Amino acid sequence: MPVTVEFMRRIAEAAAAETLPRFRQQNAVANKEAGGFDPVTEADREAERAIRALINAEYPQHGILGEEHGTENATSSHVWVIDPIDGTRAYISGLPVWGTLVGLTVDGDAVAGMMSQPFTGELFYADASGAYYEGPGGSRKLATRKTTSLAEATMFTTTPALFKGSQRALYDRLEQQVRLARYGTDCYAFAMVAAGNADIAIDPGLQPYDIVALIPIIEKAGGVVTTFTGGPAEKGGDILAAATPELHAAAMEFLRG
Repeated sequence: MPVTVEFMRRIAEAAAAETLPRFRQQNAVANKEAGGFDPVTEADREAERAIRALINAEYPQHGILGEEHGTENATSSHVWVIDPIDGTRAYISGLPVWGTLVGLTVDGDAVAGMMSQPFTGELFYADASGAYYEGPGGSRKLATRKTTSLAEATMFTTTPALFKGSQRALYDRLEQQVRLARYGTDCYAFAMVAAGNADIAIDPGLQPYDIVALIPIIEKAGGVVTTFTGGPAEKGGDILAAATPELHAAAMEFLRG
């Protein structure tokens, strides 16, 4: 049974019921990382529980990989990959650039996905027919910009501080080539590439749940998403998304050193 847009909307609504009431409410924040800061909130945990309940009811034979509650039925050919709040740091800071990410892989390939931003009332999603947007200004099909030159490109990254060691120098060289660089946008950066508002999104050290939902949205809109070595992005890692194959190739030249 193919994934329907209606089911994605139901997921978005169920997650929003947990995330929106807690947004900008000074809620308790737990830290998942000893020696660092990896925040998690009650909203993260409860939103994922709500999403899992919907998937288990609709697709009981499918597997699930979630950031907060782990893996179930992992040997299934169909696995849902969930990040209930991608951009928890933005969420706890009151910035509406976080999103709920839910993607579906079939035999390891991302085939459908959604990014919901309930505070702004936006839903970005992709299925077999294409990539689409619903939100303020109406619904439309998504298409990347036709940018092929780094000198004309707008590039997003969460923060250059994530690039460690020699990788930081490669990133800095790439940033010097683009027209505009912006920081701190998490999953929203990748959605903006699909929407034609930005040209490159680049982040190192992503987990599968950070990127799987976004892969089909960008690819169905005309973009390219790979690791820094050109491999598939479904397993996470160091990820580059670009609006066109030509722009992707140009950025890869700088990432290779």
